[in-house]
Amino acid sequence: MSTDATAVLELRDAAVRMGGRTLWSGVNARVEKGEFVAVLGPNGVGKSTLLKVALGLLPPAAGEVRVLGERPGRGATGHRVGYLPQRRSFDASLRIRGTDIVRLGLDGDRWGVPLPFAWSRKKAEARCRIAEVIDLVGAGAYAHRPIGACSGGEQQRLLIAQALVREPELLLLDEPLDSLDLPSQSAVAALVGRICHECEVAVVMVAHDVNPILHHLDRVVYLAEGGAVAGTPDEVITGPTLSRLYRTPVEVLRTSGGRLVVVGQPEAPARHTDRHAEPYGDRHTDRHAEPYADQHTDRQAEQRTAPGSYADGGARAAG
Repeated sequence: MSTDATAVLELRDAAVRMGGRTLWSGVNARVEKGEFVAVLGPNGVGKSTLLKVALGLLPPAAGEVRVLGERPGRGATGHRVGYLPQRRSFDASLRIRGTDIVRLGLDGDRWGVPLPFAWSRKKAEARCRIAEVIDLVGAGAYAHRPIGACSGGEQQRLLIAQALVREPELLLLDEPLDSLDLPSQSAVAALVGRICHECEVAVVMVAHDVNPILHHLDRVVYLAEGGAVAGTPDEVITGPTLSRLYRTPVEVLRTSGGRLVVVGQPEAPARHTDRHAEPYGDRHTDRHAEPYADQHTDRQAEQRTAPGSYADGGARAAG
């Protein structure tokens, strides 16, 4: 099967099996340079697993996956992929500085994912790159503080800087907004959207809630037990499309503030509780947070949401 090497990430009829169970199959998706793509779907469907496949940590059971024209994890593509796993809490007493967290992206392990080769630049050049990426994410005011003293939003900016320090062409983010307060979610979503479109880095984000990133997205990959579909948010997050995926009637409502509410009774749990939830994130507000665009809840939509249904684009779950 021929593959177009110009795609940053491409899945062709891909499938994954774990423990004798097929998590997803028939996935066809393509991510181009500078595109922001969200991976959505209910609990347990394998959204985070898709990132592991892209990293080369898990082989596909069927189909084909290519990262920058090569098999995932092969050749020299490793340093061209940045990865941010699900949030891990930092103890308030942890004294390691934010700059040192970023430096781990050059000469350490990326939270359990070994770096493919040693950073070859001189120390002075490495320091310049660290300072550059810290400035890019707007973390200069607190990067020299202990990471445990930073707010949840500040910590996430520094971790995004760590994932960007090697100048990747593909950035994989696993629920980076989870456990952040609403203003911090909005600010980090805007940051990722800006990095994606201004720096032309392709971003694939597993999302717990589609609404904070909705206006920044180019495309969506929606996984469900009934299959998978990829396209623009307007093409994918619709009643007919989700009804087909869930094999049950689903309705998509848009509130007066532009938020999406998905009404139905799918079998998947409505809400995921993150095992790695940041215990300090909700006590702080990201100093760079923009006012949250819409804190209004459509009461009519709420009243029409049946017990057991799920909200916010159907993405309130982790794979």
